[in-house]
Amino acid sequence: MRIKLRFFASLREKLQRTEELREVPEGATVQTVWELLKQDHPELATFERSVAFAVAQEYVDKEYPLQDNDELAFIPPVSGGAMPEESRILCKITQAPIDMRELTDFVADPGAGAMTTFVGTTRDTNDGRRVIRLEYECYPGMAEKEMTKIGVAVLTQWTIKKIAMIHRLGRVDIGEASVAIAVSSGHRHAAFEACHYAINQLKETVPIWKKELYEGGELWIGSQTGKSGSLQRVQEEDRA
Repeated sequence: MRIKLRFFASLREKLQRTEELREVPEGATVQTVWELLKQDHPELATFERSVAFAVAQEYVDKEYPLQDNDELAFIPPVSGGAMPEESRILCKITQAPIDMRELTDFVADPGAGAMTTFVGTTRDTNDGRRVIRLEYECYPGMAEKEMTKIGVAVLTQWTIKKIAMIHRLGRVDIGEASVAIAVSSGHRHAAFEACHYAINQLKETVPIWKKELYEGGELWIGSQTGKSGSLQRVQEEDRA
């Protein structure tokens, strides 16, 4: 049977391609394909403890059985569905600069006594390195789906009016916003807790990757610790 493989961020650079079609045996699992890939590319062993997998834009484990024409994505460390409450959730991936008014206008509600916002911006230093800029990429479709799941979880756990999350892709210069979240609720305590939960979950589960370009080099910074690890230093791997 034939399946489509997709690669992102540091894996994409390592393999020098974004996707490929591959013939695999009937009954093959995700583990089967991963082992076949490692046979062709032994250097992928460095990703053994950090890579995650997704089929049809949903996370799966290595024992997941594949079917003909499946799309299997390999998810290196990262920096849904139909909902009855979808009108209370805004999730967006954009190449454009983030407009905070879009978020605050969306979550505004006459019953809200509090609105909490979080904005993540590019700073000029990190771990002693002088940062030049950041670059982001994502797994389209799956990223917004995972963000929506976070929104649903927030509405389930807290008495929230609305929540909005936007993440930027591409180049993000020093001082510019890469991610923003806004939450409205009747009282400030719920709004603060929900906003804090949302940004933490976004960093752990949403397949968005951050490349840091600094004076003297670059590296992919992974923050998907809940699924697949923490940090991939691309330059060090390439030199190995």
